[in-house]
Order: sequence, then C-alpha cells, then structure tokens
Amino acid sequence: MVATALRETLEELGLRLGSESVWGIMRPLPDRWGLVVIPVLADLGPLESLSLNPNPQEVEEVFTLPLSHLLEVQNQGYTHFRSKGHYSYTLPVFLSGCYKVWGLTAIITDLTLELLVPDDYRRRTHVPAIH
Repeated sequence: MVATALRETLEELGLRLGSESVWGIMRPLPDRWGLVVIPVLADLGPLESLSLNPNPQEVEEVFTLPLSHLLEVQNQGYTHFRSKGHYSYTLPVFLSGCYKVWGLTAIITDLTLELLVPDDYRRRTHVPAIH
C-alpha cells in the first residue's frame, strides 16, 4: 500500500517521497465504483520548498488548503445525493473560493481532520447543506 501510494505520488505530482515520510495508513474506503481505496498519509515537508510537476493526464489542478481553513465552520458543509428521486447519501464538502473538495477526497479529508485535531473538529456547530 505504501509503495503504491509513493509511486502514485511520483507519477501524478512528480513528487518523490521516501517511506520515512509516511505517517500512517488509514482504513480502507469503498469508492463509487466499488473499488477499495486505502489512503496513506505522508508529510510532504514545507510547501514552499516543493517542486511539483503534475501529470496533465492525471491531475487537472493542484491547490492547498490550510488546516485552519478546513476547520472553519463556514468552509464546511454536506452535500446530499439523490438516487431514483430520493436522498440516498450525504457526504462532507469543503469550500474555498472557486474550489470545492467533495467525493472521496472530502471523505478522506474529513477522516484526516478527525485524526489530526479530534477535539477541534468535533466541536464544530451545525454545518449547512450545500447543494
């Protein structure tokens, strides 16, 4: 799992990381096609010193969001998905200007925030739905 994640990081972002950068492996998550994704968390180091070379066939755009931004209630929400005329499931979403982090990336971000700052993240108030 770690070797695959490190290889994908190199292929998609042009970023070479060693296994010493890995913080840990999260629980497996199903994607919308029924495949299992196993997130691997790693320390990229200072963002200012990163030299990314995104693969345009894999990555449309790269952006970062500070942890403090993700923890602000006004930048968090939920989106409700409908199937056959009924709400079928609800997922978290994170907003920043023209960016919307949703889907599996938002689920992984949500779980990561619960791991990194459990007390701060649990304290958030009611989060409005985003459609």
